[in-house]
Amino acid sequence: MKTSIFAAIGVVGLALGAPPAWSHHSGAMFEPERVVTLEGTVKEFEYTNPHSWLYVVVRDDKGTETLWGIEAEGPSALMRAGIKANALRPGDQITVRTRPLRDGRPAGAWVLVTKSDGTVLNPRPGPIPASAPAN
Repeated sequence: MKTSIFAAIGVVGLALGAPPAWSHHSGAMFEPERVVTLEGTVKEFEYTNPHSWLYVVVRDDKGTETLWGIEAEGPSALMRAGIKANALRPGDQITVRTRPLRDGRPAGAWVLVTKSDGTVLNPRPGPIPASAPAN
């Protein structure tokens, strides 16, 4: 009996001493000082936890299409910023400002999205971020 009590106390002690399970991953994979501007067509907007994803088809000067994955906050944070699940629909034409991945793959962190009607979707409530170096 004493052994099981000590084992239970040990497990609880280890759990309390472990790093918090709710800790968040780093944004180190994104370029901190670089913002690129993309114009494209929404393929899909996944309004999911822990992060939402916006998939945008971007066409270059030669007509080659590239699918970009733009990482955003989860639904609760987006909702607080006024961005609802139906804010972006497949086929919408948008301009995306994103902090690209350091490794060059076509993905990044959502800075701002501007819809074709001029609506600006800022995932962080408050003033629109100051201009950052583009491309």
